[in-house]
Amino acid sequence: MGQASTPPALFLFMRPLFMRSMVQHIFAFLFAPLLFAVATRAQARPPASSASAPSSVPKTSVRTAPDLSASSQKAVSLAENGRCKEALPLLKIASQERSDKDAQRKAGILGVRCALSLDQRSAVGEFLAILNREFHNDPEVLYVSVHAYSDLATRTAMDLAQSAPSSYQARELNAESLEMQGKWDDAAKEYQEILKQFPHAPGVHFRMARIYLSKPDPEADASEKARKELQMELERDPKNAGAEYLLGELAREAAQWDEAINHLSRATKVDPTFADAFLGLGMSCISARQIAEAIPPLEAYVKMQPANPAGHYHLAVAYSRAGRTEDAKREAALQKAAAEKIEREKQKTADAAQKPEPPQ
Repeated sequence: MGQASTPPALFLFMRPLFMRSMVQHIFAFLFAPLLFAVATRAQARPPASSASAPSSVPKTSVRTAPDLSASSQKAVSLAENGRCKEALPLLKIASQERSDKDAQRKAGILGVRCALSLDQRSAVGEFLAILNREFHNDPEVLYVSVHAYSDLATRTAMDLAQSAPSSYQARELNAESLEMQGKWDDAAKEYQEILKQFPHAPGVHFRMARIYLSKPDPEADASEKARKELQMELERDPKNAGAEYLLGELAREAAQWDEAINHLSRATKVDPTFADAFLGLGMSCISARQIAEAIPPLEAYVKMQPANPAGHYHLAVAYSRAGRTEDAKREAALQKAAAEKIEREKQKTADAAQKPEPPQ
C-alpha cells in the first residue's frame, strides 16, 4: 500500500456541511431566487389564501389507474375537479389502501397536490411519508416530492419573512439564498450586517468561513480568514462540530497533523455521527504515522459509510502498516468492490439517460 492520498479540504467540506451538488442546484433552481424575493418583499405581499395556495407539483404527474374502488374513484374525481376540501379526507384513506398499488399511488400524489392547494402542510408531510415508504425510489414519487418540499420550504420562508422580517434568522435565510446563487460577496455583506446587529448570533461566523472556502476564485488568504471566523464561532459555540471539522481539514491541508487530529477528534466527540470527521481523523493519524490511532476512526467510518471506497482504502493502508495483512486484503477487496459498484451505477444512469421514454 502506498501513501494515503489526501483529498483537498474543500472537497470533504462540501459533502457533509454544504449541500451535495445536485441537491444544491435543484434547490437553487426551484426556489432560491424566490427566497431572495421573499426576504426583500414579504411585507408588501398579503399572505396566500389557504383555500387557493399555489402548488408547484405538476398536474401531469398522475397516471391513470384502471381499477379503483368506489371510494378511491370518488376521491380521485373530486380532486381532479378541484374539489380538494371534499376529496382530502377520502384521499387520506385511499393513500393507505395497499390492495391496489396503482390506486394508492395515485391517491397519494393527488393528496399531495390537494393538501398544498389547501395549505395543509402536515397533511402534505403525511402523504409524502406514505408515498416514499410504499413507492421507494419511484421516479415520479421522487419528482413530486422535490416540488412539494420546495413548496413547503418557500411557504415557510414566507412565514418567517412576514412574521419576523428583522430577525437574524430571516436575514440569514436571505444570505443563504445568495450563496446558492453564487453571489458570494453579497452573501458576505449580509452576514456581516447580521453580526453588526446580532453579534452573538450562532452559526454566522461559520457561514462566513464557508463563503471564504467555497468561492470559485478564493483570495490568497482565504484559508486564514476562514480559520479566524471558525475560531470566533467556537468561542460562541464550543460544540459546533462543523467548525471543529473545518479547522481540522484546514490544518490537514497544511500538513499540521497534530492540530488536525485535535480538531477532528473533538468533532467526532461532539457529533458521533459525523462520518467525514472520522475519515479525516483516520487519514490525519496515518499521515502523522500514528497507525494504531488511525484504525478505530476508520473502522467507525466504514461502518457508517460502507459504500464509500475511500474509507476501505485508507483502512486497508492502516491495517497494512500495522502488519494486519489479512485485514488489509479484506478492506482492499471491499474498496475494489465498492468502486466497481459506483462505476456500474454511473453507467446504468448514463444508459438510462440515453434511453428514450416509452410512450404513455
